[in-house]
Amino acid sequence: MPALCRSCLCQFETGPRCPECRSPRILAHPELFTLSIAHMDCDAFYASVEKRDNPDLRDKPVIVGGGQRGVVSTCCYIARISGVRSAMPMFQALKLCPEAVVVKPRIQVYAEVSRAIRAMMQELTPAIEPLSLDEAFLDLTGTARLHGAPPAVTLARLVRRMEAELGVSGSIGLSHNKFLAKIASDLDKPRGFSAIGRADTAAFLTPRPVRIIWGVGTATQTALEQAGIRSIADLLRWDKADLTTRFGHMGARLWHLARGEDQRRVTPDERIKSISKETTFLEDTADADLLDGHLWRLAVAVSDRAKAKDLAGRTVTLKLKRADFTTITRRHVLAAPSQMADRIYREARALFDQVPKGAAYRLIGCGISDLVPGATADSTGDLLDPQATTRARAEAATDAIRARFGREAIIKGRALR
Repeated sequence: MPALCRSCLCQFETGPRCPECRSPRILAHPELFTLSIAHMDCDAFYASVEKRDNPDLRDKPVIVGGGQRGVVSTCCYIARISGVRSAMPMFQALKLCPEAVVVKPRIQVYAEVSRAIRAMMQELTPAIEPLSLDEAFLDLTGTARLHGAPPAVTLARLVRRMEAELGVSGSIGLSHNKFLAKIASDLDKPRGFSAIGRADTAAFLTPRPVRIIWGVGTATQTALEQAGIRSIADLLRWDKADLTTRFGHMGARLWHLARGEDQRRVTPDERIKSISKETTFLEDTADADLLDGHLWRLAVAVSDRAKAKDLAGRTVTLKLKRADFTTITRRHVLAAPSQMADRIYREARALFDQVPKGAAYRLIGCGISDLVPGATADSTGDLLDPQATTRARAEAATDAIRARFGREAIIKGRALR
């Protein structure tokens, strides 16, 4: 069976150790040197950068996130042993791991490291599809002759270079499509490298829980369980038409993915069509003040991302999901595109005021679409709202303070609801 030493990149027939350097870090798979679709995911990226820049943190649990009212952006693997997870409320994370060192996010630093990783990838293939600062799909089909090595060797070389030059590690998933490559990258973290071939796709997928499918969150998983679907094996027993009738477009997608079928191409620099953010509650809530506070925080998150990408949206969207999983979506087209949190929040709040009062919701979200370059954002005043310009100036000042002193340096009262 073809094998690769991840320490020295020696290629050989399978064995417990590398015949050259005696390393046990061996990857062996029958299709190892023919697979070419990969997913690279950095390991605890933000925390890794913080440990790199402050060696005193190396053996300590590190949480990157906000203050007591904030949430965990990411955490190192030491903190994860205590049960800390991304998106967990900070107070809960500190209860689980009181000895953790909390570090405020340094997005600009992480972005610089991300750009350096992207540059390394671009030396390997132009077919790169970023998903975030710390992960991306790569298509290395046809690159073996160029690099003098199959994609598996090229990818192993990439993560070795990332550690040596940038001080951050990554995990690789290698397969014959994007769906399986992303699953594979999460199988052996940190510093993992896993492969799923065509021949072993069915055997790999069948016993797995449905939550392994990318995009199946808590709400979808609950709906599937109500239909008696808990594993991929359960999905395989359903007819495609029946799945589609019950779950719509998602049902058809699940039918194909349960069989390891994914025709999506790795699409470099795909144009962003929308920017959105949503949150799912542990318990359904009809508390208007609580929902309003969440709506403001979501609007700020959407605004921050739009500003970071220098984009603005012409359409504001509100999304609500009831306890019975029915979804309410409302949209409003703006007179001029905006990237301001204040404008996004006010439009989303106006849409929220149009839905029935007193209903309980399990999810709330907002976003912007019909995106245009940020240079055209908020270029006109609002004759019906004379204070809009004043609030825009205040928001710009707030952004400057947050950029210098951290996201929690200045917070609006409604964010505390």
